[in-house]
Amino acid sequence: MIRRLPLAALLLQTTLCAQNQHALTAQQVIELIQKNVGVPWATPTVDTIKAGDPNEPVTGIATTMMATLDVLERASAEGKNLVITHEPTFYSHLDKTDKLSEQHDSVLAFKEAFIREHHMVVWRFHDHWHRHRPDGILKGMVDALGWQKYQDPTNPSLFVMPPASLDELATRVKHKLGIVAMRVVGNPSLTITKVGLIPGAAGSETQIKALERDDVEALFIGEVPEWETVEYVADAATENKPKALVMMTHIPSEQAGMDECATWLKTFISEVPISFVPAQQPFWLPQ
Repeated sequence: MIRRLPLAALLLQTTLCAQNQHALTAQQVIELIQKNVGVPWATPTVDTIKAGDPNEPVTGIATTMMATLDVLERASAEGKNLVITHEPTFYSHLDKTDKLSEQHDSVLAFKEAFIREHHMVVWRFHDHWHRHRPDGILKGMVDALGWQKYQDPTNPSLFVMPPASLDELATRVKHKLGIVAMRVVGNPSLTITKVGLIPGAAGSETQIKALERDDVEALFIGEVPEWETVEYVADAATENKPKALVMMTHIPSEQAGMDECATWLKTFISEVPISFVPAQQPFWLPQ
């Protein structure tokens, strides 16, 4: 059974649909984004519709880090049926659902049915939001952290910070972003002034290359397999090298970038309401 929205939310959605019979379609919104993003639209790309009809009239736009079922429910309750997500909707980078469909997976089926029943469209905006100048995700994160004044003007991923211990710096970021399950590798008392920020899951090759730099002592990332960059930094710490890794987890490491996306969309789309719907962090810590 599909979880039903409250009557008030359904009435709001019906009213908005009636008001927007001649509104922008999802495809027209996507074309406006392609026109305004400021970089050539490249293919192949993961920036495609993941679910829904591109000709669906848009009643409102919700930007989010992850199009989780919870986000879809909250967006629909607000009368917003176009969800622009930064990360996958169906549990893999390319949103391939063939195997799950063949297995008649109930979680996939429930989510797909919810999207259908509520006339929603889910479109991913990943590659080109990173290629936008400035990188939309990085800008949002730097603004959320308040690190603008420390940012290297020639390399926006690098920062020169006031001296602080690794423990102090990681704790400040944890509280600033409301991170539930941060993990840190390195000496807690190591004094840090040179910081690198690579949100998300850029991969160990990119992360280790950053850590090899003399101007990076602590690298803040979203995630990585634990046998890769994690062990590289653990070995570096054993050698007493001034290196540290802070794993913020994926959602909080990029989330503010999709809040920035909502702000950016409002500069050229005024026909429908636009808001940021934050994705909830999936982790909790046992007591």
